[in-house]
Parts: sequence; C-alpha cells; structure tokens
Amino acid sequence: MNHRPSEPPSRGYRSNADLGGQDGHGAVLPETEGELFHAAWEPRVLALTLAMGATGLWNIDTSRAARETLADYRELSYYQIWLEGLTKLLLQTGAVQEDEISRGRSMHAAIATRGVLHAGQVAAVLARGSPTARTPTGPARYVLGQWVRTCSAAPRHHTRLPGYARGKRGVIERVHGAHVFADTHSQGLGEQPQWLYTVAFDEQELWGEATPRQHATVSVEAWEPYLEPA
Repeated sequence: MNHRPSEPPSRGYRSNADLGGQDGHGAVLPETEGELFHAAWEPRVLALTLAMGATGLWNIDTSRAARETLADYRELSYYQIWLEGLTKLLLQTGAVQEDEISRGRSMHAAIATRGVLHAGQVAAVLARGSPTARTPTGPARYVLGQWVRTCSAAPRHHTRLPGYARGKRGVIERVHGAHVFADTHSQGLGEQPQWLYTVAFDEQELWGEATPRQHATVSVEAWEPYLEPA
C-alpha cells in the first residue's frame, strides 16, 4: 500500500509526524492482531510515560508535540519515539538532568509534581482516559451539511490538522461540541475550548483529479479555527 502524494512541506511548523499523504515511506505491513509489544523494554516505556503523565508536568498535547518534533522521528520505532519524547520532556521540565540520564540513576533533588500514579489506579485511569469535552462559550459557527474549507497556512506550532487536508474543501459530517483546543494546549496557553467537527473530504479533493476514483471519502476531525465557509 503506497502513500498518496501531497504538496511539498511549507515553512511552518516542521512536524515529522505529519507524514500522511506522502510517497516514499515503504509498504504498510500488517501485524498480528493483539501484538502490542515487540521487545521487553517497550511495556516499561509505556508505564513510564503513563506515570509521568500523571505528574502534571505537561499535558497530552505537549507530549505529542515533543514526540513529533524529534529530529530523527522517521528513523525511530513506535516506542523509541515514546522514549525519546519522554526524555525530551523530562529534561525540558527539569525533572531529570543530563548526568542522570547518562548514568542511569538519580543524582539531584526531585522537583515538585501535582500527582502520583499508583499501581492500583492504573486500570481505572486507562479506562477513564482524559476527557476533553468542555462547556462551549458560544454557538457553533457551522452546521451539518455545510461546506467549509480548511486553512491553507501551516502553523508554526503543534496542530492536529493534517498537512494533506490544508486548503481543502469538505462538508461538515458531525458536530462534536466544544473540546480542548490542542494547538493552544500544547503551547501552555490554556485549553481555550473550541467547537470540534468531523469534516468529510472527497478523495479527489485531497489527492487530485488524477486519482483513480474509488468513491471514497476521508473524514478529519477539525476544530473551528481550522475552518472557514466555502
């Protein structure tokens, strides 16, 4: 399965995770259903990431931004990305120091955190997740069936709008209510809840008229600031 072609990257936010729609990344190889880990160290990385997420030193969108901006993102495996992103956040927040990383042991006083994830809480925390729905501060700008166009400019910060869907025309398929806005949340600018929509795009709108028509649509969840009337 080859990736679809997309426009060249802009000079905005350089997200190595924004690989959708690009050629040249090889075939997609299916794995055995339920095969979660490939090495003994991988579940430990998952546990560390969950435990540190509970400290309140960063939020989920900050962690996503840290991972997707790793210089060697494209060369790393899934849990290598998680480990490198976690290390990056730990150093940025002062939770660990470089000498502690290199020596593999604590050498400095611990910093204050807002919470601790105990072993007995893990199952409940995973089941609950982190709800992002918030009370809207105003009415939704768009309604079901309305045509919209996504913003074309690539932002200079974390965003959840895929590069291949920028500047494209689609139709509002669902209205989800107001949710934490990932773009501001990742920058430490607060939740700033925004209306969230599912926007459906025709395949040829995204990939071009030369795309063999398979009568397929691609649905993207997009916050209101990503959209304008079409």
